[in-house]
Amino acid sequence: MPPEPATPSFEALGLSAPVLAALRKARYVLPTPIQLSAIPPALQGKDVIGCAATGTGKTAAFLIPMVERLCGKPGTRGLVLAPTRELALQIAEQLELFGGNSLVRGAVVIGGLGMYQQVKALKGSPEVIIATPGRLVDHLQQRTVDLSAVEILVLDEADRMLDMGFKPQLTRILSRVKRPRQTLLFSATMAGEVADFAQKNLASPVRVEVSRSGATAERAEQGVYAVAQLDKPALLLALLEDGADTVLVFTRTKRRADKLAKSVERVGHAVARIHADRSQAQRRHALDGFKSGKYRVLIATDIAARGIDVEQIGHVVNYDLPHVPEDYVHRVGRTARAAASGKASSFFSPEEAPLLRAIEKLIKAALPLRPLPTDSAAFIAERERAKVARMDPGAPQPTHGQPTRSKDQPLGRHARTHPKKKALAASVPHAPRRRPGG
Repeated sequence: MPPEPATPSFEALGLSAPVLAALRKARYVLPTPIQLSAIPPALQGKDVIGCAATGTGKTAAFLIPMVERLCGKPGTRGLVLAPTRELALQIAEQLELFGGNSLVRGAVVIGGLGMYQQVKALKGSPEVIIATPGRLVDHLQQRTVDLSAVEILVLDEADRMLDMGFKPQLTRILSRVKRPRQTLLFSATMAGEVADFAQKNLASPVRVEVSRSGATAERAEQGVYAVAQLDKPALLLALLEDGADTVLVFTRTKRRADKLAKSVERVGHAVARIHADRSQAQRRHALDGFKSGKYRVLIATDIAARGIDVEQIGHVVNYDLPHVPEDYVHRVGRTARAAASGKASSFFSPEEAPLLRAIEKLIKAALPLRPLPTDSAAFIAERERAKVARMDPGAPQPTHGQPTRSKDQPLGRHARTHPKKKALAASVPHAPRRRPGG
């Protein structure tokens, strides 16, 4: 059998000496398939549509040619749009690696952080702005950002931005970026809306598809558990007891994330949370702690599905199946990144069966059904604890059912403006009842 051809190096892509030096410093040795396919046409100034599974190196595939083409050009000439704060910060970290030695500077414009520091950074005319659409529109309204000189526009995770309802903001932003421009659109999936958006906003793009649209990470060992909603906490705790991998858990709502975190912490696991009600500082603390190993378990809503770049996440758990099938691809893409392997487990209750069918239709594969670990000590203990809690809600509190307002305390605004129903009924004369047949 003939030997497999060697993977071309970054040198073979025609990159300049300063950029190659920055890549070596960042310990980038060989380009990934998406980088090999996307960087050459991007360097030529062509529009590119890049479709590849999460974790294959898409960020470097657009940042490397951007750094190469903008190096030495003054003013803000590059703009990267991302759906979430976490992803924007991740891109900024990568830009700092590739743009080493001040080749290209970046400014982050995201919600959750004060406007003052962002305005100050924008006044410094960074070569690249990395932004979430909503906050960038805020700056456009306040005239604190100028996009007239932007010549390279990147739409990262374009399908996610459209799913999140950012199309009006994207339309407004794109109207401020001059034509002709180079547009690089990257996504893990290419649904109909993304294809329509690309057709309207890209000019004769080169399409690069390393894996088929809707493909999940190849090295992720995937499986599903049929489980009642009430038994989901017990199943998760049993899986946590079976091994010592880092675990990323996705829930559908913020409230479920908070409640589940308490259950996980109660049995002794170090856990953190990320969702929309957490401040940017809290999110950063949680993510940094998860990266460093301080927290073994990170519980998140889909806001974090595409913004977590952590090496060696051993296990992704879909505690709730996503309503959008494409989000399954992005969730599973948090494990088995690059050359690593990992595990992905999904819980589905009877009412979630249609969601599972939609996911299997998208990925064109049936997910194997795993048996419930009903003999696990953790599963049995949590199921029993939950049963007792449902049967015994606890002793009634002394003040239960008693008014909390003192007699001399004035009525609140609602009580003043909304009289009780009985008092209101007494003040309204009733029409006489009609007798049957009358």
